[in-house]
Amino acid sequence: MVIYFYLTDRYRGKQRENTTLTSELSLIENKEWYAVYVRSRHEKVVYQSLIEKNIECSLPLIKQTRQWSDRKKKVEVPLFRGYIFVHINLTADKFTVLQIEGVVKYIGVSGSPSVIDKNQMYWLNSMIDLSDTIQHEEEIPLGDKVKVVTGPFKGLEGTVIQRKNKTRLVIVIDSIMQAASIEIDPEYLQKL
Repeated sequence: MVIYFYLTDRYRGKQRENTTLTSELSLIENKEWYAVYVRSRHEKVVYQSLIEKNIECSLPLIKQTRQWSDRKKKVEVPLFRGYIFVHINLTADKFTVLQIEGVVKYIGVSGSPSVIDKNQMYWLNSMIDLSDTIQHEEEIPLGDKVKVVTGPFKGLEGTVIQRKNKTRLVIVIDSIMQAASIEIDPEYLQKL
């Protein structure tokens, strides 16, 4: 789009070029994270379609062992079934995302998509990349709020739970009311 304006309006001087670049930069700067609900078992297909349309997105996947009658196999499944996260400028890209086959709707309140805190997305993606103990939590726990004070997750805040003599740190993605946890050494934690 910038190139198009630059080529067609070249004779008008630099003012038109600068205006176009400024509007393009404002679209980039106004990007926020949103959750999109997709049809059942269409997460990977929708994710690929978003990538093909150059839309920044995230599909957290975890490895699980599945049992068939003749074998066991490790497969990648979505951490949050039915959800994909998109990083878009809502005014510019809202309908582009909705037109992708398999996308049902944006997650939000009163028909308005809810913004996901960029820190939650950063830590969610970090947990996927840095820990092989990540798992989906069925219930959102009530408990002590803690902060990680050392290690690769330094600065992460969440709720601590005990399961099978192991300490797990739970973070909640507020807009979709889903939680994920990782195993963590209790010595890394400080109570808030």
